[in-house]
Amino acid sequence: MSRPLYEGILKYCIRCCMPETVEGICFDERGICNGCNSSEEKMYIDWELREQALSKKLAYYKDKFKHRAYDCILPVSGGKDSFFQAYILTKKYKMRPLAVTFSHNWFTETGKRNLQRLLETFYVDHIMFTPNRGLVNRIAARSIEVIGDSCWHCHAGVGSFVLQIALKFEIPFIVWGESIAEDGCRWSYFESTKKDIFDEAYFVNVSAKSKVDDFANDKISKEELEMFRHPTSNQYQNAGIAGLHLGDYFFWDEERQVEFIKKEFGWEEDVIDGTYKKYKSVECLMPGLHDYTKFIKRGFGRATDHATKDVRAGLLTRQEGFDLINEYDKERPKIMDYFLQETGMDETDLIEKVKALREGKAKDLP
Repeated sequence: MSRPLYEGILKYCIRCCMPETVEGICFDERGICNGCNSSEEKMYIDWELREQALSKKLAYYKDKFKHRAYDCILPVSGGKDSFFQAYILTKKYKMRPLAVTFSHNWFTETGKRNLQRLLETFYVDHIMFTPNRGLVNRIAARSIEVIGDSCWHCHAGVGSFVLQIALKFEIPFIVWGESIAEDGCRWSYFESTKKDIFDEAYFVNVSAKSKVDDFANDKISKEELEMFRHPTSNQYQNAGIAGLHLGDYFFWDEERQVEFIKKEFGWEEDVIDGTYKKYKSVECLMPGLHDYTKFIKRGFGRATDHATKDVRAGLLTRQEGFDLINEYDKERPKIMDYFLQETGMDETDLIEKVKALREGKAKDLP
């Protein structure tokens, strides 16, 4: 019978599979993490009332911008969430979104097909920014050193580019997908709909983790990183930038939604390193590497993320979750060799740089 991989070194939530090294995690007096407590809140929410509130908010922006080409911005990657978001906005609420993509320049063929399918299915105009591969390779190597994973350009670019487009085209309403109420010590579902604003602190400290001026060095100039630069608080506040997460207004059920978009629109799954799921981040070549470095740095990977959600949803027992975690989390990703080739890094050096960024109890990991 499987036990937590680092039992005796790390504390784990007694209800799910999350260890204490999760960024922002909190445990109550029972030993239950805040993510589980937030997940439980979903059982006590009147989702019909939430959906009515969403309908009113969308109607407000639809009317406010009725004489403009677009009434909102829809960040899209072609992944499962943005595909479902596009369906909800265009088919259910008849919104006119401008679809905006920050390309990580690591698209899989499956991801390319899914993104194109989204654009052709929902008839949305689309803007995409793709940083050049040479820059991405240099950023990825620097990213390992600065934040301990390969994906700073995506962490920073996804948020910054969408805001830049919102300002440039004066479309100050952004619709994201999954709620962040179960993510760290931040919100709860009872608080998440009170303010429809962009959370700058979360973007800078949790998502991007490093500002442009701090990330730049002698190999990567600040000028090369302008598209990754977050607009100032004054800029987006003066523009009245607002936004919401659909997952705060719908009972967000990934399994059901994936089956729906597969059946109705032909959305494609794919095999992903480091997990038993086939629908998370299928648009990217690198999630396996990202989550392997997370495993090295924090002692858990993507299988922990997925198993935890399935335990909270009642799809797995906690024991079954740890069985899967112990099978997948420590798996060396096949994409590692490609990453080392593209960046010129050495694997031993990469691992040591990631370990050097361990904090708190993670420092006790082997």
